[in-house]
Amino acid sequence: MKKSHRLLGLFSNFDEATKAIYDIRADKVSGVSVNDVTLISPIEHPEVEEALGDRGVHVQFFTLFGGLFGLIGSWLWISAAQATFLVQPQGGKPVVTLVTNFVLNYEMMILGGVLFTLIGLLVGARLPSRPGTLYSEKISLDQIGILLEVNEPNLAPLKSLFHLHNVVEIREEIIR
Repeated sequence: MKKSHRLLGLFSNFDEATKAIYDIRADKVSGVSVNDVTLISPIEHPEVEEALGDRGVHVQFFTLFGGLFGLIGSWLWISAAQATFLVQPQGGKPVVTLVTNFVLNYEMMILGGVLFTLIGLLVGARLPSRPGTLYSEKISLDQIGILLEVNEPNLAPLKSLFHLHNVVEIREEIIR
């Protein structure tokens, strides 16, 4: 079922934000899980991130794909370039050699891995992106935001949970 509302709770006390996330994790609001929580903060909060738990990271797959793409692509590219030199005297040596191309292939594997890691990081962080309509400048100063997408029946219990943990402000929008 598609979520119908987006709710942002602004907390000035990071401990209360952590407790709110632990309550969501403890299923005190039915239909809302910790996987629905998006933490918005300009700085790291290890205690809050610990409450969120481990989440899937896919950057390493971008790195692996980039490394393999760089290795195979460079081998094909260099071999194709060397194969065009067939009209030159060979002197009994192979035209396409693995040993002499090893360093170039290795360098291109590293370059591909680094570039695809950067792309994976940008894709995973959803950058560049504009801040949502619920974004508050207070998050850049001294507050932390907890963003959730919920259904209509879960809206009131979630708001009461936020009020229980001394939320400073709640912003809400309807998702179309």
